[in-house]
Amino acid sequence: MCGIVGLYLKNPALESRLGELFEPMLIAMTDRGPDSAGFAIYGDEVGEGWTKLTLRHPQASFDWAGLAARMQADLGVELDWFQNANVSVFKVSSDEASLRAYLSEQAPSVLILSVGQSIEILKEVGLPEQIAETFQLRKMKGSHIIGHTRMATESAVTMEGSHPFSTGMDLCLVHNGSLSNHNRLRENLKREGIRFETENDSEVAAGYLTWRLRQGDSLQTALEHALQDLDGFFTFTIGTRNGFAVMRDPIACKPAVLAETEDYVAMASEYQALTTLPGIENAKVWEPEPATFYIWERDA
Repeated sequence: MCGIVGLYLKNPALESRLGELFEPMLIAMTDRGPDSAGFAIYGDEVGEGWTKLTLRHPQASFDWAGLAARMQADLGVELDWFQNANVSVFKVSSDEASLRAYLSEQAPSVLILSVGQSIEILKEVGLPEQIAETFQLRKMKGSHIIGHTRMATESAVTMEGSHPFSTGMDLCLVHNGSLSNHNRLRENLKREGIRFETENDSEVAAGYLTWRLRQGDSLQTALEHALQDLDGFFTFTIGTRNGFAVMRDPIACKPAVLAETEDYVAMASEYQALTTLPGIENAKVWEPEPATFYIWERDA
């Protein structure tokens, strides 16, 4: 089952309303995914030489201020941070590899939800409406956002198993469907240096795209390879620093709809999730074709 939604703003004047516009889209997918929900939002970008991490700890009382102070002292970096419910966002004047190595050694119980210059991932177990309220989604600003509501059919209902999944800088993925060859691919990708936090097949799809992009592929080329190497049925929505993409497998048995106006591009598993968007009555609305790539990027 599961529900996917995405919103890419072409009009910068709407960026202050991104969360406000997106929240009813996510909630509209509750029937498709009442177990857990999450979203990846792109905005509040850090500069070159800085890295933004979304971090979570299983203990609500975890001392984030203490971790920030230790990281500054040990690594000799500049650092800003803020907390949103049980998740903290750290902005650090350091590179991804150094930060991952430090957290792995000094704070191994901290889960890294995302790393990049722009991305923040927020997800939790519960109804989409509750999660939107917990993280104050309505107040968020940014250029684009993708989200997912999960109905767990093949694994436990956990925060770790919920979407989105991020396996590389500013890249994340949400998935409706199932992959049949994810176990083999996971082992192959581990040998290529891709890190995994869960047994979820969707994280393998994200890891595969990260690996292809590290090989120098463009996003479209990476998706072309994905059609050849990923067995199963799927609708993917992928977020990147510059935009987002939608792709369905060659059979396209999972529902999807796209809508585009001069102000935005929106995607959802069902049209009902798009009905609250401004100007939707005049939008170009269509069902994405099987094995076809739909990509919108700021620098394209």
